[in-house]
Amino acid sequence: MLRRSLAKRGCVVTGEAGPGIAPGSAGPAAEWVSCSRCQAVVYGKRLARSSGICPQCGHCRPLAAWDRIALLADPGSVEPLDLVADAADPLRFVDDKPYPQRIAEARRATGLTEAVVCCRLRMAGTPAIAAVMDFRFMGGSLSGAVGELITGAAETALAQRLPLLLVTASGGVRMQEGVIGLMQMAKTAQALHQLDEAGLPTVCLVTDPTYGGVAASFAMLGDVVVAEPGARLGFAGPRVIAQTIKQELPAGFQTAEFLLARGFLDLICPRPALRHRIGRLLAVGTRRDALPPAPVEGGASTVVRDPALLPERPAWEAVRRARNIARPTTSDYFSMVLDDFEELHGDRVGGDCPAIVGGVGRLGGTPLVVIGHEKGHTTRELARRNYGMPGPAGYRKAARLLRLAAKWGLPVVTLVDTPGAHPGVDAEEQGQATAIAENLRLMGSLPVPVVTVITGEGCSGGALGIAVADRVLIMENAVYTVISPEGCAAILWRDAAAAPAAAQALRVDARSLLELGVVEGVIPEPPGGAEADHAAAAAALRAAVHAELADLAGLDQSRLVAQRRARFRRFGSSRRPDEAVLIPTEGGSW
Repeated sequence: MLRRSLAKRGCVVTGEAGPGIAPGSAGPAAEWVSCSRCQAVVYGKRLARSSGICPQCGHCRPLAAWDRIALLADPGSVEPLDLVADAADPLRFVDDKPYPQRIAEARRATGLTEAVVCCRLRMAGTPAIAAVMDFRFMGGSLSGAVGELITGAAETALAQRLPLLLVTASGGVRMQEGVIGLMQMAKTAQALHQLDEAGLPTVCLVTDPTYGGVAASFAMLGDVVVAEPGARLGFAGPRVIAQTIKQELPAGFQTAEFLLARGFLDLICPRPALRHRIGRLLAVGTRRDALPPAPVEGGASTVVRDPALLPERPAWEAVRRARNIARPTTSDYFSMVLDDFEELHGDRVGGDCPAIVGGVGRLGGTPLVVIGHEKGHTTRELARRNYGMPGPAGYRKAARLLRLAAKWGLPVVTLVDTPGAHPGVDAEEQGQATAIAENLRLMGSLPVPVVTVITGEGCSGGALGIAVADRVLIMENAVYTVISPEGCAAILWRDAAAAPAAAQALRVDARSLLELGVVEGVIPEPPGGAEADHAAAAAALRAAVHAELADLAGLDQSRLVAQRRARFRRFGSSRRPDEAVLIPTEGGSW
């Protein structure tokens, strides 16, 4: 049945995958099947045709490893890896039957030698190494052999310079192997760290269920963590928690949706879309250092670099226009500027601040990481996004994406539009100052090009927290300031009504900022401003960002970082800009 399942999808399988597969592994064997979630009775063949998704409630039925591979792989691309990991019995463990007997029974029932299958495949055209777990084999438990196979898959990916896909389905560490099974958590974590050091992408797909030592090791260590709808993941299962500490658990506890809202997952993807979306992520993450930035449509950049070419106008007018709720938001710009965008969520610590959005995408075919403040347009959106004022989780999410850019070797584009970082008690309790400070340090040494565009309000450290860049541009009607004019007026004038005078004194407008050297250029807006023509504003921003990235593309890492540090070193210095810092040449000399 496996061969028929794979053949229908055009997959070619050789070696162990064929003859030993368990009957019924390609789908429900019974003529009628009851859904474990809604109890609807579904015709078995219909369930098999829908890849195990209940047509009544959308519940994703667990898949056997080879069926999962057939679902994910491009037709004709599957090649099992020649990895060997013999099952051992280090403890000579016996409960009601010897451990070797349990292994033999699991092999007969599943047709597999262990609870993971490793292969080489392509996903949406991108080659990768995959290790796919099978819950049918002793609950997908992590044993010495399973750890060896997953480590071997990671080492194969390292040797062949390919991304690694891990698909998890496990109840945890195999108790029959005791501490030897426990050691596999560290072993597999080290294997993934080697891929981090090599800059090779790793994506983890969490399926139902994923618990215990697997959840607490490689399942959560991917660059991107994707989950199927409703998949459960956690260190301790609900039954263990309820029985040990008698704690009442929240609704939907440990489901993918629960975890996404708390910042532990990047995205939830419906089963039919997994091949395309994971393949797209792997393609973006596969380094192409030798490729120059591709040209983009929208004409040549018209960035203004001479302040004399910009009209003089009251700074308060710029403040009011920058705050116009009709101006394009970061999400608007991403949708119009990028050819392809996949939003990634979460700081992996416990939060997913909606005032910061970010992810990976392409600009004229060039992959990059994008991050920005998000306000929204409607009253409901503004409230949900906290009016574009990020908390610590937002800056930690940005930091995680910045580190991802460094690992994958992708340029970074950030869009700034915030009245400031959130000043609430909860933000202070969670380390707002530390989160911003860490970003300033991280961005200063990021080994990839960074371009920032101030699209609306750029206020205080809340703006600078994602704006330590090689090039900083500003939209014509945007502003950049240390404090809001109202705040400055209240403190220094002791009268908030003096905000227009404070704005003028602070020189927050684009022309003044260009004169001060805080920005490298001003992006002209269409007649009536960006709020009057979103498409034209996006086209101007797209052309300007592309030009800056193309200019930075030829710099090696050391020179890039040195020049960025020199850029910020000169602010407030009495030295001439060319005296501030020694910058290495292309050959590395100073």
